[in-house]
Amino acid sequence: MKKAGFTLIILLASYGLSASALAQQTAVNYGDINSWLCHPDNQLDLCDQDLSATVVYPDGSLSIEPWEANPNAPIDCFYVYPTTSLDQATFSDMNAGLNEETITTFTQAAHFNAECRMFAPIYRQITIQALLSAAGNLAGNDQLNYLDVVAAFNYYLANYNNGRGFVLIGHSQGTSLLIELMRNEIDGKAIQQQLVSAILAGNPVIVPKGEDVGVTFQNIPLCRSDNQIGCAINFMTYRDRTPPPAASAIFGRAPSADTEAGCTNPANLSGGAGELDAYLSNIGEIVQAVAPMPDWTSPPKQISTRFVKVPGLLSARCVNNETFNYLEMTVNADANDARTDDIRGDLYFGQQISADWGLHLIDMSIVQGDLVRIVGEQAKAYLNQ
Repeated sequence: MKKAGFTLIILLASYGLSASALAQQTAVNYGDINSWLCHPDNQLDLCDQDLSATVVYPDGSLSIEPWEANPNAPIDCFYVYPTTSLDQATFSDMNAGLNEETITTFTQAAHFNAECRMFAPIYRQITIQALLSAAGNLAGNDQLNYLDVVAAFNYYLANYNNGRGFVLIGHSQGTSLLIELMRNEIDGKAIQQQLVSAILAGNPVIVPKGEDVGVTFQNIPLCRSDNQIGCAINFMTYRDRTPPPAASAIFGRAPSADTEAGCTNPANLSGGAGELDAYLSNIGEIVQAVAPMPDWTSPPKQISTRFVKVPGLLSARCVNNETFNYLEMTVNADANDARTDDIRGDLYFGQQISADWGLHLIDMSIVQGDLVRIVGEQAKAYLNQ
């Protein structure tokens, strides 16, 4: 979430304190378990909850997909959540809000516990209020959000990694911060050998046109198969019926004529379309900027699980034109069957859908099962290399 014309460092300087100086005075203690939303040592781990899903079939019948974490996962995942804080300051505090950092992390990251130990730090992110009132660089090297993420990652490496392979997972602001961390701390360095992959959704990895590596990263290519390791999965999503507006779309834009934003389809990394294995939220109304929860069946049936799956309803492909490279989602609706003909996820401003933002809010949800499956395949490839 980034707009032009504002620099957070200038804002902090106006109060007589740089972000780096502030961070030094108020450094987060990542040795405190309360500084993590998900952590294998946390007895009340947010990412170790019941993730059972109700599967809704076209004829309106239901079944339950049970959930089981992997207590002996051979690799780790390090997750950085997107812009979600409703705090009124420029940077958030370290108290995770229920409908902000907590639910976002639960819906985006918890499923990866099937394949990896999950580490998800709380960090002092740039808040929604700060971005809407002005905007700024999401990942400056001396900003609180970046310094916190680096500190958390280094604490994880020093105290828990023990040479294990790891997957980096981020969305939106989280992706911007992980890209910066990878550029500064991983790309071309010895630790890159431990990088199983990076899932970078909702902000672009830039590559030369037609290439898989270069510009953003010099040694970390885009992933083109499920068992490729040391690579990055990158995508930003729009509906097929609402493509990114040429003049104002926020995601997927090529910064120059000889470059493009990355697009790797989690449902088909090798190219082409694929059916999406989505885990759609059934938690209820979280923010006012999204549509109400749909009736999953007609007539409506009671669904008690926090996730819903709709096999065959959603598919996606990468669309690359002169201006944008993005993941295009299609709803394969059938007006004659008993299942919902649409899903929520568009961002509303008042009563109007924002075409500029596309399906940014559900980038991770619609491909969650695909991403977990890929991480499982990459973990096997990493351990067998």
